[in-house]
Amino acid sequence: MSLHGKRKEIYKYEAPWTVYAMNWSVRPDKRFRLALGSFVEEYNNKVGETETRLECLLNNNKNSDFCAPLTSFDWNEVDPYLLGTSSIDTTCTIWGLETGQVLGRVNLVSGHVKTQLIAHDKEVYDIAFSRAGGGRDMFASVGADGSVRMFDLRHLEHSTIIYEDPQHHPLLRLCWNKQDPNYLATMAMDGMEVVILDVRVPCTPVARLNNHRACVNGIAWAPHSSCHICTAADDHQALIWDIQQMPRAIEDPILAYTAEGEINNVQWASTQPDWIAICYNNCLEILRV
Repeated sequence: MSLHGKRKEIYKYEAPWTVYAMNWSVRPDKRFRLALGSFVEEYNNKVGETETRLECLLNNNKNSDFCAPLTSFDWNEVDPYLLGTSSIDTTCTIWGLETGQVLGRVNLVSGHVKTQLIAHDKEVYDIAFSRAGGGRDMFASVGADGSVRMFDLRHLEHSTIIYEDPQHHPLLRLCWNKQDPNYLATMAMDGMEVVILDVRVPCTPVARLNNHRACVNGIAWAPHSSCHICTAADDHQALIWDIQQMPRAIEDPILAYTAEGEINNVQWASTQPDWIAICYNNCLEILRV
């Protein structure tokens, strides 16, 4: 895959278990570190370094060691002490983290619920902070009721419905454009297309990316460009799209890569935009674009 005529580079790593999720480190001194996630109980999620430790356990159920199953979470990029989670109990929870006194050489970290709100009529499947309005207070969520909803921590008495799936299919994921906070992408359960939305024009998609031949599993906007996005699906394909001609129809991707299995996730490295990571089966592949 090459945008600028560079030689193609692909690095492949195999895990002892199926890889369902992964993401890049955002630390400038750990640019090539990735964390991998699996659903297999006998294996822990991996970060690739032995000194990783549990720092803090967040649980908003004071009467039990267990809370309703979480479906997703997102760190606030402007305020690293804010964390949002979504749950099947129809709620989104915004957590505040605090660093306490130093014990030995370790800063003690604790957390509390800043706010918990009923976000959807059914299960909430994803949450993501927006960079709009300063990047701290606004976030969006998607859920089983088929809607995309936007919230402002300064005005939680109401929310804005950005989009509703015409067939009320559950929406599984959303992803904000990294350069232009007016745009976000979402996808429906078992859907073969990605919908691009403009929050200034609610309820009407500005583009539909529909070249996949099986259900889409992952979306990743380019960290350095407002008009490039990568989608990945069960058809083994990772596709990069140029959407700068919106609202005219986007017919075909500008780049395509075929993996050896159904792609479960895709992530575009924020600290080094030449690299995209995908995972399928028990494999992680890092692709230079």
